[in-house]
Amino acid sequence: MKLETGNRKVVFSYTDAVKRRVTWLAFYAVAMAYVESAVVVYLRAIYYPHGFDFPLVVMPPGMAAIEIGREAATLIMLLTVAMVAGADRWERFLAFCLSFGVWDLFYYAWLWVFVRWPPSLLTWDVLFLIPVPWIAPVLAPMLVSGVLVAPSLWLLRLKAQGVRLGFSASLWTLAVTGGLLVLASFMIDFASVLRQMMPPPFHWGVFALGLGLAMIALVIGILRLGHASGAV
Repeated sequence: MKLETGNRKVVFSYTDAVKRRVTWLAFYAVAMAYVESAVVVYLRAIYYPHGFDFPLVVMPPGMAAIEIGREAATLIMLLTVAMVAGADRWERFLAFCLSFGVWDLFYYAWLWVFVRWPPSLLTWDVLFLIPVPWIAPVLAPMLVSGVLVAPSLWLLRLKAQGVRLGFSASLWTLAVTGGLLVLASFMIDFASVLRQMMPPPFHWGVFALGLGLAMIALVIGILRLGHASGAV
């Protein structure tokens, strides 16, 4: 295909560069998910020799501190790679969302490959320990990860086509509110973990409301950007 102007050459070159970065970012996230899931397999072999389940086994304080540090290090690694992969704030933000989502999805994929866990998407899991334990059925974080990955790819595509990214304050408020509700659904029953109790029924209503608000904000924002640029 013959390009007629230097500007078009620049756009196509930039698009190819973004595709390469996204591809390598995805490879990194998949490999990192392998390492993460392998560590969890080792931990479960030590603390749950008969299979992981609730109520949770209490780790010694030293081991718990190391595990919290490992989770913090995981976030730092994802953030560091995103900072390197992105050329500006939007690209870095989207790179982080993309890598986080791919990492989380493949974390569960690798666990299934290694130990055939989870047996069901409704199986409960401990998602995170900072600042308090997050608990939810596996399906919930996988849905969140899917919502992170798909819009991130679409927004990076628009940006590669020369679209100036930006959401209104109202859309950011809607998205952040949705995100906070999702986090609340994960953390609201953290005390049951600390008390070594079975978790109560998951707050699917709070989760669905939060995820729905975030998705509405994303869809409206992407459509406005697309229409403004003629890309959709």
